[in-house]
Amino acid sequence: MGQILHGSARMTAAVRRAIQHSQESLRALAKRYGIDQKTVAKWKKRTGTQDLPTGLKDVHSTILSIEDEAIIVAFRKHTLLPLDDCLYALQATIPHLTRSSLHRCLQRHGISRLPEVTGDKEPKRKFKTYPIGYFHIDIVEVQTAQGKLPLR
Repeated sequence: MGQILHGSARMTAAVRRAIQHSQESLRALAKRYGIDQKTVAKWKKRTGTQDLPTGLKDVHSTILSIEDEAIIVAFRKHTLLPLDDCLYALQATIPHLTRSSLHRCLQRHGISRLPEVTGDKEPKRKFKTYPIGYFHIDIVEVQTAQGKLPLR
């Protein structure tokens, strides 16, 4: 199975391994593989050939405190209200809460989507089947200033 690389990737695991095991200078390796000397030095220091993930190591909110997040999570789990209703109810307690920060908080904790309630909904029905040659047309009436207007 081949390695999947993004569009601007220049190195594969095999190239990284070759850099790590090579005795050549950083300049010579950089020239051979068409990469920067700092990149060669980075891969020389590492023990493995797996690329490390980029981005934040500890995902947390810069707007909400840990206490604020605990309040939001407890409120959502207890009430099961939609996002906007949670926002309006919690803004009195957390005045700096925005819709986007609330949504990101709920996503971080895995409760951004409400559970499906199966008892309330009617099951989906299929359209009535007609024999070949028949064509079904729905007619709707719209109230206008001039009176009823049929839409076909």
